[in-house]
Amino acid sequence: MSDEKSSVEEIRQRFDAEVAVYSNLETGQVATVDATLSMSLVAEAAAVTTPHAKELLDVGCGGGNYTLKLLQSLPNLNVTLVDLSQQMLDCAVSRIRPQTSGTVTAIHSDMRELQLGEQRFDVIVAAATLHHLRTDDEWRSVFQKFHAALKPSGSIWIFDLIESPIPKIQAIHWRRYGEYLTSVGGEAYRDELFTRIIREDTPRSIVFQLDLLREVGFREVEILHKNSCYAAFGAVKG
Repeated sequence: MSDEKSSVEEIRQRFDAEVAVYSNLETGQVATVDATLSMSLVAEAAAVTTPHAKELLDVGCGGGNYTLKLLQSLPNLNVTLVDLSQQMLDCAVSRIRPQTSGTVTAIHSDMRELQLGEQRFDVIVAAATLHHLRTDDEWRSVFQKFHAALKPSGSIWIFDLIESPIPKIQAIHWRRYGEYLTSVGGEAYRDELFTRIIREDTPRSIVFQLDLLREVGFREVEILHKNSCYAAFGAVKG
């Protein structure tokens, strides 16, 4: 299946051309469901579970919306930004640097190739990026790296496209998501997004991801919000 999907380079090129889509804090990414609500919930959850945080890792940072939202609740963090697109990173750095007295570090990398080390970060966020992982082994490897990179009592928060393991339920979610996209941009916009998802994405169910978070060592997991085929959720390290 992965051989039929877009290559990493093809995905990188698309993101390079769409920076503006991922850099509006007021609306979030409008192609996702409940974008602004999920940003707010992730920021609040990170603040209450990791109130003394100093080090933030934002994986698949895009234009920096999630980091900017977190900085409203956890000011002056040292921020490490990771993205596949250099243009996205440049945009994120330019928006985030004026908003924190901490350091801002940009890493241009595929998340599968990241070397994060151990116990470096207090909070990790990964918004609308993990669905680009392909095999179960890739998912497990990335989640293991996240767990190792967090300090004790650190937290990870994810917002992403998800898939139901029950085909008839997935059909409901797909229909409802299609209705949402049509309301935002019309039928052509809906069809374009659906084609892109089929071509680029390999989402996993929320149950798969929560189980995997526990498997790699996270103590507690939590679902913050779920609507149709998007969900915000996370975990706290023991």
